[in-house]
Amino acid sequence: MKQRTFLTAEWKNLVMLNYAVDPRLLQKFVPRGTELDFFQGRTYASLIGFEFNRTCIAGAPVPFHQSFEEVNLRFYVRRQDRRGVVFIRELVPKYTVAVIARFAFGENYSCVPMSHSIRMQAQSKIVEAEFTFGSGGSRCSMRIETAGGLSFYPEDGSLAQFITEHSWGYAVQKDGACMEYEVQHPQWPVWGVKSAEFRGDASAYYGAELARILTYPADSAFLAEGSPVTVFKGSRIQNTHP
Repeated sequence: MKQRTFLTAEWKNLVMLNYAVDPRLLQKFVPRGTELDFFQGRTYASLIGFEFNRTCIAGAPVPFHQSFEEVNLRFYVRRQDRRGVVFIRELVPKYTVAVIARFAFGENYSCVPMSHSIRMQAQSKIVEAEFTFGSGGSRCSMRIETAGGLSFYPEDGSLAQFITEHSWGYAVQKDGACMEYEVQHPQWPVWGVKSAEFRGDASAYYGAELARILTYPADSAFLAEGSPVTVFKGSRIQNTHP
């Protein structure tokens, strides 16, 4: 059966901060029918900020909602031979976007103030990218400074490939069932980083335990170039076992 397209867009300049975490912290978020995915025996959560551009829903651009930022906290799961992500929370500055995503997929979207900056050198080389979200005492930021040089494709079997190549999304529904949907995009080139940091208290968004993880240096970090993406309409998983 041919999949139906829900959304098309361009995701650009993805700042990815990756943290090895105790799997027990993530287990309560694992949707029914999936299991945690491991890389070399470790589980990872990633804080990701990026630009959402040229956004169309069902082939039509939504006025005033084509370009915006998103920051999400996610981790990695498997369902049989499918490797996917689970979003603990997704933040956007557009209320309508948050409402549509909650309705269509049951994802935990929230609307918060956001901004970003991209600093570039000659030949369009990105040297610094920063995303901020929230306000007042809950204002947070994530920043990467690249190591310079050209972008490159992650090596097979590398952590960067593991982080970027999960092409399915899984979301717990209100009745406890699981929604599965596919996200298609080509492989993303990445830049290595000279430095990466997160600042702020994210407990208002992710709870105290997960927010504490973000106060430590990331176990890995990189900046992904991004690409056009297609998000397909989801379907409920019928079975209850991985």
